[in-house]
Amino acid sequence: MAQAHIQSYEVALFGEFFSRDLTPILARITLHSESSETLHTREVVFEPVNRDSDPILLRARKDLTDPDAGWTLFSYLAPESVRAHPEATVRPWATVRVLGDALSFACALGYVRRSQIYKKGYLFRRGMLIIQMFQQEKIDLKTQEPVPASADTLWEVEVKTAFPMQNTQETPLRLAIDAVLEVQMLMKGLLDLRRQDV
Repeated sequence: MAQAHIQSYEVALFGEFFSRDLTPILARITLHSESSETLHTREVVFEPVNRDSDPILLRARKDLTDPDAGWTLFSYLAPESVRAHPEATVRPWATVRVLGDALSFACALGYVRRSQIYKKGYLFRRGMLIIQMFQQEKIDLKTQEPVPASADTLWEVEVKTAFPMQNTQETPLRLAIDAVLEVQMLMKGLLDLRRQDV
């Protein structure tokens, strides 16, 4: 008997704020999180060479706080419709760790580099969720190295499932949606977290 394929998903909410609001937002997220650590990552965004079908977004991420860290590839499909999930972004998601040259590996899969992003800030853990709060660093065009963000650079927040989640009877997506909505309620009045079709 053939076994049905079960899709894995990411559930997320997004927000942004100005630097002047950093202290109260940081305090509230810290108060309602189990742990926190420094966040500094490099993400390379790829798009498929052949764009005839539904594009599968591919990102390669490396943790710059750990000199021995390898790359992780993240693939995303388009988010589920607002009609299906009006409260949060829900999109098919898969991850894989890559040993060696992950950027060349992504190109061999039929992708081309579109852009790269350096994120620096904080990473919080809350149950099944991670909360990333960061500023995007600028990139020096000569060295391709990150340059610290200016004081007026917006802070971005991503509240999302830490790992791909399958929609099963044991772990329905509703659990993750409720978890991100709980963070949305905790931040009410300080930070507007919302669905985003990314």
